[in-house]
Amino acid sequence: MFQSFTGNSRRPRQVNLSGRNSNPFAAATGTTSQPLQNAIAHAQQERVLRYQERERLQAAKTLQKVWRGSRSRQDTKLQYKREWDVKEASGGSGPTKDTGISATQLQYAIPYTSEEETLAQLRLLAQFASSHKEDDVLRLQLFSRRFGSSCLSWSNFKAGHDWIYPLLRLARVSALMLIHGVRTKLSPDHATQDLLKFISQLAMIIPEQMALHSKLYYHAIAKTIRRSTHESFPPDLDTSLFESAIMALLEPPTAYVMYAYEGFVSEVLTISEFREHLSNFDALAQNLNFTQLNASLKGLLSSDPRSTLLAEKSNGERLWLLAYFVYFYHSEHESKSLSKEAPDADFVLIVSKLLSHLADEISSRTDISGNASSPPLPSFVNDQILSLVNQNSVTSLLAQSEAVSGSATRDHDKTAAIARYALTLLRVFPRKGDEIRMWLYLGSTSKGAGIDNHTGRPIPAIKYFWGAVSETGIFASILEHPRNAVEFLSDGSRESAHVRSRSNKQKIRDKEWTVVLLFLELYSFVLKVMDDEEFMSGKSSYDETQSWTRQSALDLEQIKYLTQFLRNLAFSMYWYASDIVGAEESTGITTSLADYFSNTATTSKTAPFSQPSIRVEDITIANLSGMTISYTKGMVTGLLRMVYERDSRRKFLPRDHWLMTQYFDMEGFIPAVVAEEDYRHQMQETDEFEGNGAETEIDDGMDDRETLVGTHRTQQVLRIERLKRQQRKVARRKHLEKVAPRLGILQNMPFFIPFAIRVEIFREFVTVDQMRRRNGFIDADQWRLSVMQNFSALRSDRRATYDSLLGKHHAKVRRESVFNDAFDQFYELGEGLKEPIQITFVDKFDTAEAGIDGGGVTKEFLTSVTSEAFAPTNGLNLFIENDEHLLYPNPAAVDERKDLLRQVGFKEGSPDWNEPIRDLLRRYEFLGRVIGKCLYEGILVDIHFAPFFLLKWALTGGSGSATNESNYRANINDLRDLDEGLYQGLLKLKNYPGNVEDFSLDFTVTDTISTPAYDAGLASQASQRTITRDLRQNGSQISVTNENRLVYISYMARHRLQIQPRLQTNAFLKGLAAMIQPSWLSMFNQSELQTLLGGDSSEIDVSDLRQNTLYGGVYVIGDDGHEHPSVSMFWEVMRSLSDSDRRKVLKYVTSTPRAPLLGFGQLNPHFSIRDSGSDQTRLPSASTCVNLLKLPIYSDAKTLRDKLLYAINAGAGFNLS
Repeated sequence: MFQSFTGNSRRPRQVNLSGRNSNPFAAATGTTSQPLQNAIAHAQQERVLRYQERERLQAAKTLQKVWRGSRSRQDTKLQYKREWDVKEASGGSGPTKDTGISATQLQYAIPYTSEEETLAQLRLLAQFASSHKEDDVLRLQLFSRRFGSSCLSWSNFKAGHDWIYPLLRLARVSALMLIHGVRTKLSPDHATQDLLKFISQLAMIIPEQMALHSKLYYHAIAKTIRRSTHESFPPDLDTSLFESAIMALLEPPTAYVMYAYEGFVSEVLTISEFREHLSNFDALAQNLNFTQLNASLKGLLSSDPRSTLLAEKSNGERLWLLAYFVYFYHSEHESKSLSKEAPDADFVLIVSKLLSHLADEISSRTDISGNASSPPLPSFVNDQILSLVNQNSVTSLLAQSEAVSGSATRDHDKTAAIARYALTLLRVFPRKGDEIRMWLYLGSTSKGAGIDNHTGRPIPAIKYFWGAVSETGIFASILEHPRNAVEFLSDGSRESAHVRSRSNKQKIRDKEWTVVLLFLELYSFVLKVMDDEEFMSGKSSYDETQSWTRQSALDLEQIKYLTQFLRNLAFSMYWYASDIVGAEESTGITTSLADYFSNTATTSKTAPFSQPSIRVEDITIANLSGMTISYTKGMVTGLLRMVYERDSRRKFLPRDHWLMTQYFDMEGFIPAVVAEEDYRHQMQETDEFEGNGAETEIDDGMDDRETLVGTHRTQQVLRIERLKRQQRKVARRKHLEKVAPRLGILQNMPFFIPFAIRVEIFREFVTVDQMRRRNGFIDADQWRLSVMQNFSALRSDRRATYDSLLGKHHAKVRRESVFNDAFDQFYELGEGLKEPIQITFVDKFDTAEAGIDGGGVTKEFLTSVTSEAFAPTNGLNLFIENDEHLLYPNPAAVDERKDLLRQVGFKEGSPDWNEPIRDLLRRYEFLGRVIGKCLYEGILVDIHFAPFFLLKWALTGGSGSATNESNYRANINDLRDLDEGLYQGLLKLKNYPGNVEDFSLDFTVTDTISTPAYDAGLASQASQRTITRDLRQNGSQISVTNENRLVYISYMARHRLQIQPRLQTNAFLKGLAAMIQPSWLSMFNQSELQTLLGGDSSEIDVSDLRQNTLYGGVYVIGDDGHEHPSVSMFWEVMRSLSDSDRRKVLKYVTSTPRAPLLGFGQLNPHFSIRDSGSDQTRLPSASTCVNLLKLPIYSDAKTLRDKLLYAINAGAGFNLS
């Protein structure tokens, strides 16, 4: 029953008073409301007509009023013009019929008889003169001549109040005539000269009023100068008039001279090749008041951004303004013999602002890349801009600064200006980045008071900027808690692509950020050239005899605070990435072609994803061009890892200093990371599907342009497609950083998490990958069975048969040629080597060895391959040892192969030349796969790599937004692991107190190549030769000096550690990456990677080994749970052995002397013991393939101990059993 039921079922009556038809099914016509609607519409139409009629009448009245006013003004002006002509005719020859002014009148213009007559004619001319009428040009030309000659005859003429307005009016008309171009039938060249002289004269008569209109004044001069380059311009123009006209308004010492200089700066100094139009440009530079010029330009650059000089001018005009300003600055300082003084604070501020807006333009046009789309800068502009990048100007930036402890006395504004200027130079001149950092690092303040131990002495730049950083609010706030960094970093995301005015609070933060960022840039460079002894010498007292590097070393307590700041800042950038960027960011990317050929990013309307309003790549810190969130993240991460690496080598920070576990939910950390890694894998598969996986090249140093075949249009299309793929990949990576912060932290700052947890995560990653690749079966036999049942489900080749699939994973290997056989049969597998493989060892007669296949043959095979390939006497010469017998790729391997091919007679670049080199690199790649297979399967190998080589593994998989800083960068400390002699020699060079030019060094390096030489009789003998290479362009012509020796050391380290072994290292890492995801390796530092590969170097835990041992034969533990007496005796002997002997036993059985990282429970296969008879003279033997110890049943512990020690020390094996 409805609640609204009243008891009456009769339908209620509905009354419609609106006049509208409420029946939707009724006809549209013939309704009763139609007449009413028609009446309303008719009334509305009549109202509109009446309104339009009133508007027409009003418009007619307005037109008539305007026309009558215009006609009246024209009549009045015509009357004034006739009156003016009559008076001028009475003072000379009469006017002509055509123009009103004759050529004779212009030629013989005579002075006015009195000031009253002049003023009267001036007032008349000011009433009717127009810049668009040709006859008025002649009248103004005549008046200017007569007025000029009259002023010469008047003594001490001063324009009174009656003169100012008409003179200013004629000045405006004259300027407009020059702007529009002088058009007259009578000598236009003379008219231009007369007008220039006239406005110059007016600038001296009424300077204050003219200064207020300086922009129009100098705009007219600029237009005339620009027009003078045209062929149609009069060739007889006296260019000295330009100089006098320019200086006319700048010389009078009035209160408004600042306005005059503003007009000069904005209109004249933006003219291209301005100096070419002047007869004496140097004289103009000397006559200028540089102080006024400096102040006016500073004012223009600091005004409202919407009307600023930078917004009104093009990049080309800004470039010329910058070049002229730098030229005038140098001219001013040279005239006062101040060329070696520190740059003025205002100069630094102005140049940094101009450079920051021109960074992309300058860097693209000063880069010697042969890019036709970026023409080189004009020679004058190029010379002036490059004059900013010299040692004296950069090193002396701090020369006038005074460092005093306490924020109340430090000049923070000046420090911030210097920091912004230096950062801008780094952005504009990236190829000179190391030199700029070195020059600034070599600088110092004039004096210091109360900072460290430097009272009254110059403060090194590093310590000066550290003092400034430690006093900033940003440093104190972020040091307190990582979350505080979000507020400081998110300021940039609130700024749009357009410049907006910033609050005072934001401006203060901008200044603090510039100081912080410059310090990070400098300290990153210093750590590359500072050895560990210098790094640790921060506590030593001040000593002028110490090297500059030691004087620049921070105190270890200061380093502790610095690392806390960097740690919190880096953590915030990864963990709070979403909060920093904001919820508006999406994973969208731009695919507009404008993005690939323009300096500024544009937003495409057509993209595969939705377009973000804010992208992390576009967010800049402190409005600094190039200092984006991404770049800063990479720089902070790189610097943090550099300090961590030093702490790993020589511990100087507290034990748990690096851990950040308090900010994570550690109970759910591992599952969360695994889920993030699974998401990353899905994104990687998308990249590989789009062809990104085919981008890696390890060819013989071939240029990308040489690999492109086809027309220029084809090459352009290929480049565009490559850029699109790279941009999509970067966008996905940025999105991954946002949605997978734990993974980003593990890849870039793994030391935030304890090592044991990272090892568990690594094994989880491997397990998940094995489950994914093997259809859910990790066990080798179960996987093969699944392939047998459903071979078409296998990912590697769906069309293959079962036999061919498993045949690829089976190989016959000869023990005397394990590596070559493995390479020949398994190289083509590629990533398929991750699947279980089957190995059959055969003798020279191809007879398979008899033995028990307990699943450990793979381990025996892998350990055999590594033992043979990395042995120093194997003849392969792929890896060599340093003085501590640590392995690294042979740097000369490729050069030696090339030298051998030359001796044989192959032509460089031919297929016969390229194939042997590619084969060599394939062997490096295969070795990388083998090592990756060991890590993948959890098989420990007794191989020790050099730390600098392992460091390249660790830095390969980091996200590295600023790739030049976060990926591996060579430094002098890594050279110690490569060549101790070279390391010590470079240290002596760095700390040499005298003039290093005495050593006659230049920027070249000599590489020694050892190759077998073949004589006519084909007898091989060893030979050596040297190759001299430039460390930088034209290095043989650049001497090593005290000023550039740090750069020389940096280049030498880069050559030895990166450039020379580049192809070999890249090939090895490519193979390693095929087996182990590079991002997984980035979770560990170099020492941790060695532990992951070879096991734990700590003391062998016998109890843990005993608990994880399996027994066979008569040694199987019975129902009573008691061990066999021989087994108990064995464990008693093991406990009595020294740790070195325990390691020998472990190596004897498992082929490696170290325990697995997570204990012997992770050993695969498990450690096993079984009986081998009761012969008391028999030695223990082992099957390392299955980690099996065959232990005879000895009668007493002494016999067991003696036999065991004899076996492990004599290298006994299967043949002695």
